[in-house]
Amino acid sequence: MKRVIAYFFSGILFLAPIVVTIYLLYLGFTKVDQIFTFKIPGLGFLLTLAIIITTGFLVSTFLARGAVNLVDSVFLRMPLVKMIYSSVKDLVGAFVGEKKQFDKPVLVQLIPGSGVQMMGFITQESLASLGMAESVAVFVPQSYNFGGSVIVVPKTQVELLKVESGDLMAFLLSGGVSGF
Repeated sequence: MKRVIAYFFSGILFLAPIVVTIYLLYLGFTKVDQIFTFKIPGLGFLLTLAIIITTGFLVSTFLARGAVNLVDSVFLRMPLVKMIYSSVKDLVGAFVGEKKQFDKPVLVQLIPGSGVQMMGFITQESLASLGMAESVAVFVPQSYNFGGSVIVVPKTQVELLKVESGDLMAFLLSGGVSGF
């Protein structure tokens, strides 16, 4: 009986990531296809990719810069919309684009001399505007979550890590399970 239970858990460990990944991809395809109500599976998804790429091309041109600024201006003037729009824009911009924010992986000593450390990413190298010129802001992601905490620590307690940002993010988001 113990052997059957061991086989069961081995099967779960192997199949769960595969099934969840395939299911999420399936959901993505079908939900996008439902938006456009095409009879050909995947056509809505391809159309969505084409729209995103075309939009990216258009907003990258000099002529569209005014339209981009106008949309920004309109969305940033509405109180509730401003909060949602700016948060999503900043979050997406932190991972892609020219202004990537999570590009400085660090190790932070929480209590000097204690050996207790956290890994994160420097998001602000100077907090002089807050009256804390000798401190930095470090974002510490939470495992299995899109949340995290911003901690403020003296620069002397921060050590830059020599790892790829993406590798460290995967390590932290997986709870330390994903290796380098």
